Amino acid sequence: MDELLPRSLTPSVLAVLVRRGADFAAAEDAVQDALVEAVRVWPKDAPRDPKGWLVTVAWRRFLDATRADASRRRREDRLDEEPAPGPAPAVDDTLQLYFLCAHPSLTPSSAVALTLRAVGGLTTRQIARAYLVPEATMAQRISRAKRTVSGVRFDRPGDVSTVLRVLYLVFNEGYSGDVDLASEAIRLTRQLAAAIDHPEVAGLLALMLLHHARRVSRTAPDGSLVPLAEQDRGLWDTGMIAEGVEILQAALARDRLGEFQAQAAVAALHADAPTAGETDWVQIVEWYDELAGLTDSPVVRLNRAVAVGEADGPRAGLAELAALSDALPRHTAVAAYLHERDGDLPTAARLYAEAAHKAPTLAERDHLTRQAARLNAGLRR
Repeated sequence: MDELLPRSLTPSVLAVLVRRGADFAAAEDAVQDALVEAVRVWPKDAPRDPKGWLVTVAWRRFLDATRADASRRRREDRLDEEPAPGPAPAVDDTLQLYFLCAHPSLTPSSAVALTLRAVGGLTTRQIARAYLVPEATMAQRISRAKRTVSGVRFDRPGDVSTVLRVLYLVFNEGYSGDVDLASEAIRLTRQLAAAIDHPEVAGLLALMLLHHARRVSRTAPDGSLVPLAEQDRGLWDTGMIAEGVEILQAALARDRLGEFQAQAAVAALHADAPTAGETDWVQIVEWYDELAGLTDSPVVRLNRAVAVGEADGPRAGLAELAALSDALPRHTAVAAYLHERDGDLPTAARLYAEAAHKAPTLAERDHLTRQAARLNAGLRR
């Protein structure tokens, strides 16, 4: 590819897009998408005019992204800063688009990726981060999904479980920084709950509300992360918590337990504790057992190891952690925390520093770096 794609082309293509009116950041994203597409296409069909090909593809990607962003912003402009409780307003066409993108001809993972890109307004980079895969891999997955549905009739919408997965990932992306995305996910899930009598829809809505209620307390004024145990619980939105708990209790009473209901139950136990020290970790471990049985997810088992460490002591948590792959995201950070609680401060400081290098976001990296510095300062005294 080095011969087909000289480095000198990137800045010149970027300059063309900026001259055409694209802002620099959006132009960079579009050129990156075009380069990923070139890696896929050029080895089999190299263009005669590489720069012209890149400019054409990048400009199309910029226009697609601009239209998607404008559509999303028009929807968000209709929202207040916080999602209002109670019945959902009249349904717009956004939720229908979610169902159409979750077409039966697509695998669930491809349907989710396509919907996040085409309707949710997320970038390929954001989606790749959510799936823990390289950006080029995700770009190819989305391109294949587009080709698959390009010639099919959209008269068979996808199933509820795929749409729920999309809404969950959109909310998670918003919860990590973009409040508008989180509010939009809650709005659409409210609409879905009003239209479909499904306990997992209710479970997802409850989960979103219980997490969103803690939004204000998750970061300090300087933007740094505040761990759950250190959050000011007086800042939590008690009305939103009460609504989430009520919705969850009604869903659980139907005795059709699903993944989102189990996650919401864990969130409800955290929300119910007056202080971090009064958290019912034994019940949380039991809910993680249920969740592990439903999903067999290694990330769930990682979270369960933390809960076991709180309920039965850090050494019990470390024993659970030892059975999991150390390649799991945040595995090293969990190990650092449990070693610190066990009194092994040198090991904890080293692991915090290692975890900082692996952190997926700048805020997490800074938090873990401060943890390592705190322990190292204590060890030097």
